[in-house]
Order: sequence, then structure tokens, then C-alpha cells
Amino acid sequence: MDFGQMVLRADAAGMPLEWIDYQHAARLHHAGQVAYTCGSRLYTLHGGINALTGRRTRIDINSIIATYGTRRRGLFDYTPPLNNTALFRRDGHLCMYCGERFHARDLSRDHIRPVSQGGADEWSNVITACKRCNHHKAGRTPEQAGMELLAVPFKPTHAEYVYLQGRRVLSDQMDFLRAHFPRTSPLRLRDM
Repeated sequence: MDFGQMVLRADAAGMPLEWIDYQHAARLHHAGQVAYTCGSRLYTLHGGINALTGRRTRIDINSIIATYGTRRRGLFDYTPPLNNTALFRRDGHLCMYCGERFHARDLSRDHIRPVSQGGADEWSNVITACKRCNHHKAGRTPEQAGMELLAVPFKPTHAEYVYLQGRRVLSDQMDFLRAHFPRTSPLRLRDM
């Protein structure tokens, strides 16, 4: 059995919070912290046999679990940490200048307004660029380099960032996450 599939954890109100492994999910079940589960059953864990009842303990781990008392404050004004893995996934591993798809090792973070010209290292000022296009642009703005952006960068919401952090997102998990994306989210339209 492959125990590598991550479980999507949400709060009791249904807001996606994070990815957890099956062991963390089992501990939450055991501690009585699980409000409800949904999605497909990923794993069935068997424990010991109760000496009094003769029954063996069993915990079903579903792809999505909601837990009590985990609502995080400030999710609406949340700014996720910027990292290349999430940035490249946000942009679909496409160079936002030439439009070609690349492996992560062939991509780089490009600052639309270069740091050398006062640009910030933040979601709304960075895009994914292949190394060739980023080298060509150098320390210039796209306008100064005669290059055109293919998409407008955006700061992911918390639910979008949870998706971007996922490795193998199952279809039921994707449907759950997509329900929390803004209606105008470019990630909503993407075939995932």
C-alpha cells in the first residue's frame, strides 16, 4: 500500500487549511478532533484487539478531513510565502514571455519591475520565466526589453496556495479546493 498520498485538512466550517500525512490524520481521529470526513477513503488502519470486547480497532482515513477548533484568523488578508515551487505551479510551468512549458530546473523567478529598479519580491511582481528569456530581459522591465507578458501575476488566496503546495491532488480534493477559489481565479479555469 502506498502511504504517500496526502490528506487535505480543513476546519469544521470547510475552509482548507493544509496537507497532512496519514499518521497525522490518524492522530486527529484518535484525539476526537475530526468533525467530519469527505472524499474517497485512502487508507484503512487496523490497531490492536480490545481484551474486553474482542474487537479490533479500525480507522478509515479519507482524502479530506475537517477538524474542530482550527479556524485560522486572517485567511482573507493572507499573503502566502513566496517560493519558486508554488510560483511555477501558479504559472503552469510556462514561461510568461515565450509561452513554452519547461521543467522546474529550466525555470526562474523573474521580477517584472526588477529589484535593481525598486521592484519588490512579492507575488504581484513576479512571474515564471525560462532562463533564456530571463537572461535576455536582464535588469530591465518588459517594456524596456521589448517583451510582452502573457498573463498578469496574482497573489494566491489561502485555498489557492494550499492547492499549489499539494503534490498529487486527487479529483475530489481538487473539487473541494476549487469551491474555495475566487470566481475569477486563473487556477479555476486550468485543467488540473
